[in-house]
Amino acid sequence: MLEFSSAITFTFIVYLVLMLGIGLWAYRSSNNSSGYFLGGRSLGPWPAALSAGASDMSGWLLLGLPGFAFASGIEAVWLGGGLLAGTWLNWLLVARRLRTYTYSANDSLTIPEFFANRFGDYHHLLQAVAAFFILLFFLFYTSAGLVAGGKLFETVFGLDYRMAVLFGTLCVVSYTLFGGFLAVSWTDLVQGLLMAAALLIVPVWAMQADGGPGAMLAALEQNNPQLLTLWQDRDGQPLSIIAILSLLAWGLGYFGQPHILARFAGIRSEADVPMARRIAVTWSGLSMAGAILVGLAGVVYVDNHLGGQLADAETIFIVLVNALFHPLVAGILLAAILAAIMSTADSQLLVSSSALAEDFYKRLLRKDAGQTEVVLIGRLAVVILASVALLLAFNPDSTVLGLVGYAWAGFGAAFGPVLLLSLYWRRMNWTGAIAGVVTGGITVVAWKQLSGGLFDLYEIVPGIIFASFAIVVCSLATVAPSAAVRDRFDRFQAALREA
Repeated sequence: MLEFSSAITFTFIVYLVLMLGIGLWAYRSSNNSSGYFLGGRSLGPWPAALSAGASDMSGWLLLGLPGFAFASGIEAVWLGGGLLAGTWLNWLLVARRLRTYTYSANDSLTIPEFFANRFGDYHHLLQAVAAFFILLFFLFYTSAGLVAGGKLFETVFGLDYRMAVLFGTLCVVSYTLFGGFLAVSWTDLVQGLLMAAALLIVPVWAMQADGGPGAMLAALEQNNPQLLTLWQDRDGQPLSIIAILSLLAWGLGYFGQPHILARFAGIRSEADVPMARRIAVTWSGLSMAGAILVGLAGVVYVDNHLGGQLADAETIFIVLVNALFHPLVAGILLAAILAAIMSTADSQLLVSSSALAEDFYKRLLRKDAGQTEVVLIGRLAVVILASVALLLAFNPDSTVLGLVGYAWAGFGAAFGPVLLLSLYWRRMNWTGAIAGVVTGGITVVAWKQLSGGLFDLYEIVPGIIFASFAIVVCSLATVAPSAAVRDRFDRFQAALREA
């Protein structure tokens, strides 16, 4: 056990030094707002695609999704399929337009700033409201990553849960603080490749350890045939329409995730988008398929070797790696979990800090603030926000999937409809935009508190429906956008045609 722990510790240290080195390298390009918050719009298709994917999936991909597949079986395909479709549609419908429009809209660095420039939000009320919801939901999202880190270090090293969460937080804050967007994006490229490799290797190795894919299917059939059906849960009860729609609806959340949308805005050129889309969809499909197979192979392994008992389903990936691989290989594979956690938490901290520095501090408190001052506030915001998220993550009963689901729904409903319609609908105005953000965000918060019947539907669905309705009704019921706003939208369209 000592040899195992020492080998993994060595691997983790090497990995963290590499990530910090990338952060220090990126520091030289992060001394102004554009460089720190958007990397100077210099991402090629590979870092843009894998950074979007890695920051999207987080520790959820190696803990939450395998845990769900372990507990629910093939039912997890509904969730993975919805997410894969959402990935493809987001790159297809949003990426190119957002890259062009944010640049044309006075080089907008954040989503709230884009909304302000798109709709002539001269008093910055819409920008402030959007930034508020970013801070609210990212606290839960970042906490999910820190919970995942706590489970990793607690399970592998036997650390106290709270000490494990604290250590993981320090790891993430270190390179985000120095390198900003470029550090986050290039570390995400490394981390995305590591995550995909781990999710393809572990289930194959686990299946071979128990006799191969055929033996795994036979064992699952003998254990519980309901694990292999799409239309029933593991207890043999038919999946309701609400349950299926709730799983598929995760894909709707992509259109409103600020940490993913930032990659679209930061891509080097509109011409890079098609290649980036193919890379992102391929990576997501392979990774989610591997995650589901980890859960299914884990059911057989736990039955055969652990008496069918596992205290926490979300640790199944860690359990398989610990049991099946040499300590050095296990260290590399477990570093993939750390990679997944860091790749999302760093992105969330950066977007949240940009909301505080650009959308609150610069626009509302210090309109004459220089770029050096704004970057300094952004770096301080990283530390402050990480500290608050750390306090939320100290509850050891928190689940990664539960925290991610709430934050994902919040962003998807508050920003998804507003962003999509702002990119495609000329008649949309400021009133409709602010109504959409507020309605979507409040609906998610309120729906989450209710249960039973229709209220069991994943809160992102009513959030998106009500937000879209509010945007259309409020835009049509109030005065049309000003000539300046309409002309700005026409310039966006012209820039898109020229791109």
